[in-house]
Amino acid sequence: MKIAMMTNNYLPFIGGVPISIQRLSDGLREEGHEVTIFAPTYKEQADDHNIVRYHSLIKGIVNGASVPNSFDRRIEQEFVKGGYDVIHVHHPMMIGWTAAWLSRKYDVPLVLTYHTRYEQYLHYIKASCFQGAVPLYMKSYMKFCDMVLAPTPLMQKYLYQIGCNAPVRVLSTGILDDSFRADENAALALRKGFLQNCGKNAKYLFCTVARLAKEKNLEFLFRVLAERKRAKGESDFCLALIGEGPEEKHLRKLAVRLDLEKEICFVGRMPNAEIKNYCHASDLFLFSSLSETQGIVLLEAMAAGTPVLAVRATGVSDIVVDGVNGFMTDVSETEFGEMLDNVLNNPRGHLKQGALDTAGRYQVRDIARCAAEYYMAAVTAHEYQNAAGTENFLLHKISGIL
Repeated sequence: MKIAMMTNNYLPFIGGVPISIQRLSDGLREEGHEVTIFAPTYKEQADDHNIVRYHSLIKGIVNGASVPNSFDRRIEQEFVKGGYDVIHVHHPMMIGWTAAWLSRKYDVPLVLTYHTRYEQYLHYIKASCFQGAVPLYMKSYMKFCDMVLAPTPLMQKYLYQIGCNAPVRVLSTGILDDSFRADENAALALRKGFLQNCGKNAKYLFCTVARLAKEKNLEFLFRVLAERKRAKGESDFCLALIGEGPEEKHLRKLAVRLDLEKEICFVGRMPNAEIKNYCHASDLFLFSSLSETQGIVLLEAMAAGTPVLAVRATGVSDIVVDGVNGFMTDVSETEFGEMLDNVLNNPRGHLKQGALDTAGRYQVRDIARCAAEYYMAAVTAHEYQNAAGTENFLLHKISGIL
């Protein structure tokens, strides 16, 4: 098949959607399909023949992101040359409407992946008044789609609840084979270095990977760890915090205010290929986000054999199974802290194996094969709808004559 992937953001911008697109595209190509990614331009970018870069209105905003110009004529020009069998769009706004227009104009099936609960990000534009408008907008947009893909079963259920009329199928982001091969020596060196820096009594290393932003709920995690230190009268842990974002300055100040400046290590941005070593070096992967649609970082931690302790939320509940690969708690600092103590005081070998088993069900090649099957189903459904529409039109004309 020839697939046009359309997105508002892509590499070198680092985020869950670009990573998902890259992995799915690579997996599909390995299966023999042709994939072209339509993505905006950035200040610094490494391109190949599989990427069509369209114009950006603004480059280099927060974390190097761009504001794309989804009306760039190059999008249609390059699309027409491609002769695509299906359009797979990854955003319902901006490029989403361009994709819907191209779908209608050139009679090509349209598939949408709903990556993000957009209403959970309205605090960035101070638009909480639009909280209820987001589901209505999504319901309206999905009428143009032949199929909608959800990262998890809970997201699939949500899309049906808000009134999606298109078929909704589950397609998760895949895990690379390399994620399962941590460097033991590198992990051991990381563990030793972190614990030594955190003090002579530090014996537990925790890790988390998150954008340093409000929706990741990191203040919750900081307060849990501060209470653990206070209750024990000493520090017995270190947290490797991997990521960057707009809240970094605030979080650094909070760490000092909570007397955690030694225990919380702000690692910053880290190449994805190296994160597995940090996870493998850790006793637990701690996760406090309430805004995940899938929680790909949880699966990557599990691929490194690291159990997860997380706050119960959409995207988390589909992956973490209590007592199998980790544990979940409600948004309660007391409950989370008690569960952390309980997990550390009991054997974790079965949790490590459970984590590996869970991650093994999300390998890229399997996800790509599943995606190809969904595309074929969307093509078939699109052709059937066209045939049904033609038949209804002819019946209407004939009945009018008779």
